[in-house]
Amino acid sequence: MRRQLLIATVTSALLLTGCATGSGSPSVTTPSVPASESLPAESLPGESVPAEAIPLLSDYGLGGKSAVEVIDHLDRLGGDQRPADLTASVRPQELVVSRGDEKFSIGLPQDRFYLSVAPYMDRTHDCFYHSLTTCKGELTAQDVQVRIVDQNDRVLVDEVRTTFDNGFVGFWLPRGVAGTLRLSYDGKVGQTAISTGDDAPTCLTTLRLT
Repeated sequence: MRRQLLIATVTSALLLTGCATGSGSPSVTTPSVPASESLPAESLPGESVPAEAIPLLSDYGLGGKSAVEVIDHLDRLGGDQRPADLTASVRPQELVVSRGDEKFSIGLPQDRFYLSVAPYMDRTHDCFYHSLTTCKGELTAQDVQVRIVDQNDRVLVDEVRTTFDNGFVGFWLPRGVAGTLRLSYDGKVGQTAISTGDDAPTCLTTLRLT
């Protein structure tokens, strides 16, 4: 959905947006279908921001940035750097930003899907749509080895990434595909199936390292 509009009502999906703290090992949903190579955020075309949203974004130093750039910036923040009164929810096809009664939708690139992953060993939380300003993972600023392949064993990602200050690491993947993500850290490994369809989660917090 490439729309740019003011959202007037809150849907039930918003209940899944904010990350709640908790513990445990949630069940993993297994998807299916194939993929192609990922791209870094800086190489992706951005979507123009609706004029009504520019004043709100400018209050947080995000004026003039595309949806891709806003996501890339906010997801790297942790602790006191995060704006306490701004909510930014990543959906499969849009970024929803809100503050008080203000709420806006910014379209994402049609061919890309943003998946943010928080590997854990001891504690995690439930999450479906990644919240850029409230979600927090266990492993912050840690080097992790990540390998993502499609169902035909085509490699999408195979490199060391550093988790953000919020404990997540983000990937721009092809939209409408599936594959397997394997992540290792400090001798421990976790693996899970992923998908990037219209109904897929943008927040992965079920990857336990053992």
